[in-house]
Amino acid sequence: MLPVETIAFLVTGAALAGFVMGLAGFGTGLAALGFWLLVVDPLIAVPLVSICSIATTAFTLHAYVHAISWARLAPFFAGAVAGLPLGVLLLGQLDAALFKVVMGVFLIGYTLFRLIIVPSLAVRGAGRFMDALVGLGGGVLGGFAAIPGPLTTVWCGLRGWSKDEQRAVYQPFNQTIILLALAGYASQGMLTQEVGLLAFYCVPASLLGMAFGMAGYKRIGEMQFQKLILWLLLASGVMLIILNVFSVGAG
Repeated sequence: MLPVETIAFLVTGAALAGFVMGLAGFGTGLAALGFWLLVVDPLIAVPLVSICSIATTAFTLHAYVHAISWARLAPFFAGAVAGLPLGVLLLGQLDAALFKVVMGVFLIGYTLFRLIIVPSLAVRGAGRFMDALVGLGGGVLGGFAAIPGPLTTVWCGLRGWSKDEQRAVYQPFNQTIILLALAGYASQGMLTQEVGLLAFYCVPASLLGMAFGMAGYKRIGEMQFQKLILWLLLASGVMLIILNVFSVGAG
């Protein structure tokens, strides 16, 4: 039987992660790891993030399925197919922790620029080639640092698409990369009995939080959604820096 304190941290992080996923379509790790890493090892927490993210995605699909365009998604996935192997190759050559800090600094700088200086910035003339390049970048980030989402989410916000159209691109894209990562964890023997036990606590809590998040998503307008995404990207950048600075310090 797990200690009550451990269960409390796990359930709280899972519920918050589900809420953020329901509300914005990404951010499971952002919301959960701040709680989970206080009570479980990263080798357990990271696969658990993937499991909860995929579980909640299955129940949020109905909100944006009408906006899914496979023609729009195709260049992102094509780029990711090329980028994933490159990212895995870079994993053995570069410092992933340092890279995550650099990505965190980029996200903070970008979101502050958008929130304060140019809140209405849009790139409406971009085409499928640029979408493929962003997909390539997302694939590299997914293979190298297990963070496929930031570039795709930033780009979808710049494209001037509606909130449903944005979510119908970055959420399927991110979740496909996460699903591939989960298969990788399974091949490495990381989906242990302990991970399964913790998922027993975390998945229901994530689904409950997701239900409240989805209710909020249906109520917010387009401009509110844009600002919400920017604030969550800002929080993601801060969290990337905090988690990696502490992990480097601990090492």
